[in-house]
Amino acid sequence: MSAAATAVDAAPPPKGKKKLIIIIAAVLVVLLGGGGAAMVMMKKKAAAAEESAEAGDEKSAKKAVNKRDPKAVPVFVPLDPFTVNLADRNADRYAQIAVTLELEDPQLEAQMKVYMPAIRNNILLAIADRSANELLARDGKEQLAKKIMRETSRALGFEVPEEEPAAADEDEDGPKKKKKKKAAEPTLPIRGVHFSNFIIQ
Repeated sequence: MSAAATAVDAAPPPKGKKKLIIIIAAVLVVLLGGGGAAMVMMKKKAAAAEESAEAGDEKSAKKAVNKRDPKAVPVFVPLDPFTVNLADRNADRYAQIAVTLELEDPQLEAQMKVYMPAIRNNILLAIADRSANELLARDGKEQLAKKIMRETSRALGFEVPEEEPAAADEDEDGPKKKKKKKAAEPTLPIRGVHFSNFIIQ
């Protein structure tokens, strides 16, 4: 009888161990499942944050180009004045224009002296493409300044994408106004173009 009693007493502990093992296994499954779900969510958030950071970097880069550090001393390089025949067909018109370039990097000033013949050539060609009417308007002067920035950067060896020509659509009523495709402006080494003299005759 005592042997049977001990056998009965010995039986319950394995059931308790099985329950404990099952509970531990269930807890591990829940923890691993939760951990896996958390990892997936963290990866999705990281990817979304990375995309927004890239978009933010582009925006901040554009803002950085527009914003100027007030403590930074600007570097201005005045060029010899240009006297150029303009592209007017009806009359002989010419422009006398003095240009000062504002540089992004102060070290670029020494490099500009080496490339000055190419820089002057590109600027002369950019001015000669314009007519007197184009240059008399403020918008024409601003467009010329952008062209000078691009052509100077190109002369210095920087990669400047070609400007996309405006495409004219035709309709039943006739040609529509030209539509310009807006592309992201490249970052150029020339921060600004300043006219110190602008005479058209």
